[in-house]
Amino acid sequence: MSATTLFITGTDTGVGKTTVACALIRLARQQGIRVCGWKPVATGCERTPDGLRHADALALQRAAGTNEPYERINPYAFEPAVAPHLAAQVDRCNIRLIELNRIHAGLAHDYGLVIVEGAGGWMVPLGRHETVAGWVAQQGWPVLVVVGMRLGCLNHALLSTESVTRRARLAGWMANALSPEMPLLAENLAVLRQRIPAPCWGVVPSGAETVSEPTAVWDALRKLMHRVTVRP
Repeated sequence: MSATTLFITGTDTGVGKTTVACALIRLARQQGIRVCGWKPVATGCERTPDGLRHADALALQRAAGTNEPYERINPYAFEPAVAPHLAAQVDRCNIRLIELNRIHAGLAHDYGLVIVEGAGGWMVPLGRHETVAGWVAQQGWPVLVVVGMRLGCLNHALLSTESVTRRARLAGWMANALSPEMPLLAENLAVLRQRIPAPCWGVVPSGAETVSEPTAVWDALRKLMHRVTVRP
């Protein structure tokens, strides 16, 4: 059975992609799935005795409980807290998609599920011509959009999901109730459920690190894995 890869993007940076990714990884592990979290590109890394490290990549690594070397989990790590292509320019480095594809192929061979966390949002540039969206579309990965529930999220969520559906397969979306909780949270969620042409997998309550209905989230992930692995 071939591995399933799920790409997680967000309506912006800091909306809870890592929280959702880690929650999905833990749910998969509880079901006996061999799962790996992957952060292909990270900016804003900190210098440590072991080299550059990013909190999100380390969180994915802990959630999966694997012994993978950090460099495999986060192949491109940059110190400047700027967009990936700009950070690469500062470091006089090119983000090579062929290298990312090679590493992903190895992870997909070793694991049954690969949870990929993007950098920033869906249309973030990775190079002069490359974008996150274009790369994911080339790979044919299903996409889960994380919506940070705050003022402006309706516009950001609808624009992001519309763009995803034009380029890739929108598997669903999840809401992360940021702190402090936005006014009329339930009403905003209702608008998104009505207007986004894909199912809401679940909601992460404000200040929490787990989803409110883990059974429903696991059911959505299980259906996605079955759909991908049986695809002709």
